[in-house]
Amino acid sequence: MPNHYFSRRLYQYSAPFSHFVEHSGSGFTAGIIGQRRDNGLLVSHDVAEQCAAMMDNLKTLLEELGLGLSDLVRTTVFLTDYEDFDVINSVYARCLTEPFPVRTTIQVAALPLGAKVQIDTVAALRDGTR
Repeated sequence: MPNHYFSRRLYQYSAPFSHFVEHSGSGFTAGIIGQRRDNGLLVSHDVAEQCAAMMDNLKTLLEELGLGLSDLVRTTVFLTDYEDFDVINSVYARCLTEPFPVRTTIQVAALPLGAKVQIDTVAALRDGTR
């Protein structure tokens, strides 16, 4: 049976979703963007600042669950302009260490709140998680 988790440290949406679901030894995050935790607005229009905040929000969520960025096995990064790929890669590489999780990067027409980048992930759960 899946376990659903909604973080109290991230922005409190009214939309019907969970921030994280664990099932059969894996954990799955919802899409995370570079938004402020207090009011839900984007931290900036700058893609590097959005990406840094996105990764910080992801780290916050994982830490609440007794996990870390090193537990990620798969990421999907969505961006609205492939011209931002190098900037996003630079921030992403500063946040994660080798060996990196597998990753797919997809250009999309739009993201929530007009964000320029979004990530969703799969994590390997450890004994004692949550």
